Amino acid sequence: MENTYKTDIGGKTLTIQAGKLAKQASGSVVVQYGDTIVLVTVVSSDEERPGDFLPLSVEYQEKIYAAGRIPGNYFRREIGRPSEKETLTSRLIDRPIRPLFPKGYFYETQIIATVISMDHENDPDVLAMIGASAALEISDIPFAGPIASVRVIRKNGEYIINPTIKECEGSEINIIVAGSKTGVVMVEGGGNIVNEKDMLEAIFFGHDAMQPIIAIQEKLKETNGVPKRICKEKKPDQALVEKIETAGASRIRDALLIPGKINRHSALRTLKAELFEQLGPDYADRKNEFSEIFYNFEKKICRNLIIKEDRRIDGRKFDEVRPITCEVGILPRPHGSALFTRGETQVLGVLTLGSGPDEQRVETLSGEESRPFMLHYNFPPYSVGETKRLGGPSRRDIGHGGLSTRALEKVLPAKEDFDYTIRIVSEVLESNGSSSMGTVCSGTMALMDGGVPIKAPVSGIAMGLVKEGDAVVILTDILGDEDHAGDMDFKVTGTREGITALQMDIKILELSKDIMEKALEQARIGRLIILDKMLEAIDRPREKISPHAPAITIIKINPDKIRDIIGPGGKIIRSIQSETNTRIEIDDSGVVKIAAMSKEDGKAALELISNITMEPEIGAIYEGTVVKIMDFGAFVQIMPGTDGLVHISQLSNHRVTRVSDVVKEGDVIKVKVLEISKDGKIRLSHKAVLEETNVPA
Repeated sequence: MENTYKTDIGGKTLTIQAGKLAKQASGSVVVQYGDTIVLVTVVSSDEERPGDFLPLSVEYQEKIYAAGRIPGNYFRREIGRPSEKETLTSRLIDRPIRPLFPKGYFYETQIIATVISMDHENDPDVLAMIGASAALEISDIPFAGPIASVRVIRKNGEYIINPTIKECEGSEINIIVAGSKTGVVMVEGGGNIVNEKDMLEAIFFGHDAMQPIIAIQEKLKETNGVPKRICKEKKPDQALVEKIETAGASRIRDALLIPGKINRHSALRTLKAELFEQLGPDYADRKNEFSEIFYNFEKKICRNLIIKEDRRIDGRKFDEVRPITCEVGILPRPHGSALFTRGETQVLGVLTLGSGPDEQRVETLSGEESRPFMLHYNFPPYSVGETKRLGGPSRRDIGHGGLSTRALEKVLPAKEDFDYTIRIVSEVLESNGSSSMGTVCSGTMALMDGGVPIKAPVSGIAMGLVKEGDAVVILTDILGDEDHAGDMDFKVTGTREGITALQMDIKILELSKDIMEKALEQARIGRLIILDKMLEAIDRPREKISPHAPAITIIKINPDKIRDIIGPGGKIIRSIQSETNTRIEIDDSGVVKIAAMSKEDGKAALELISNITMEPEIGAIYEGTVVKIMDFGAFVQIMPGTDGLVHISQLSNHRVTRVSDVVKEGDVIKVKVLEISKDGKIRLSHKAVLEETNVPA
């Protein structure tokens, strides 16, 4: 049955339609806002998959036809791995809905969001998130929704819901908020150094604004929904639970209280193997069931330690940050480097500076974009003591890189003040909790070590939460084990003055405003502690960039001379770059940028370009080449692309009968510029040079 429901959001109509497209999917909706339209489908298999986790995959895809364009690649179709935007949006969809599936639902489930129309004003990412919830609501898949999502910006002190792409430019706050009727389930975004109070206000401004979207999903479910599958949570074998609890609960607790991650995990593995062996041959084929019960005991005991015993597994106070050490300048050849170690998390940040051609060029629905700042996050398997095939960046790697990028880009200098392409690579060397925040800290120090004049240093911290009934404990600087056992992962980055980025995910149904307010304040205190430790290593950007970084020289030339520098088919500019080992950019206004790895190379390129672009001056003497002989005089090239006429009367200080009696093509002679007409014609004289130098007739 085809049904459409509409609501006003941010002064524009948001429409959700079901029952028209992709009707063989378990659930399918079309979400429209302006002329941006996203088709979202969800399908769940009929056969349960063995295992102990939800096999959910989320794919967001942008079709270039949606923007009325043909793809720019060789194949002229959307191919290859997802773009960074597609990967980050897939994660945005996944994170708020994953906790809302019932425990024990192990049917392979796939959500596909396809952008089929794009109006260049309304970003489709939020629509895809809404569509995922709506498609699940009307399907037979059990789901504790609905949820909704909006983008919130603050610009000139005013909050705007679902702004246009252009309106987002120059905003003070830009976040995506996902929530239910009664609370927030996810936050992603950043701010231009804003305080915690304003950020919290923006989050719940968004939560209030999304309520009509939840209401129309409920109506859609009434008209288009189908009965939900019955999902019975599989209860563990109580006899097996009691056996493990009797034999191992206290020993699991003791192992969890071992401070070091490696020793703790080693003790837990050994204990797990011993307990399983003690069960005897009757349980030989029930190892997976045993492992799940053992893991649940780990999680339960970890939470009980926090809630009931007021202690953390590594002995810290709830608001205590792990020991921190910071070093800078540890790599001699890169343009900046820093090593940040916090507890058992260690991140190496490496800075490279480049010129304009090094900018990343990305094809998007809005056209091609150039990005002068890149941050690439790498998480090798040895960082957690594992062996794994090395490959390209995972979705997690791209997500962590995206968060760190938002954290740092707010403090980067303007392009006109620092005309370099900036790349930071984060190499996670050890990981036990929040390597993304370690990336922000090491990246900040690498920027300062490289002499990048950032506006202010940025630090970051990850907060956790354990909630049992009315008991709530917020944890500063969480460990990996606390993240796995807890209910929230809340990352906040910022300067001493305010927030630059944040990301919140929860494993429970929602968070209240009070809890978020406490978490933000506790995070502020923690990240300032971290910032102070960073500033002990380096407290301001170095005055000079690395001698190994490219030296950039900028000059302005007459735009008419651009073609002379480039030459036919780019021959001349390629020759200059090859001869001087430089990279040269020229824009239409005549601005020339020379990037050289040494001052000598830059000077050589500048001299060659100056020779080509030099403008003749009246009264100046030049050494030129005779390029053409005429009856009335000779044309002499005084600089590349610039010729002038020496009239026969100006060839010598005596009377000349024939031009060829004095000069021939290819001769090099000195000439003086007598006149430059309005149309650019140049009158030259060899006679004047002879007279000035007293050469006899």
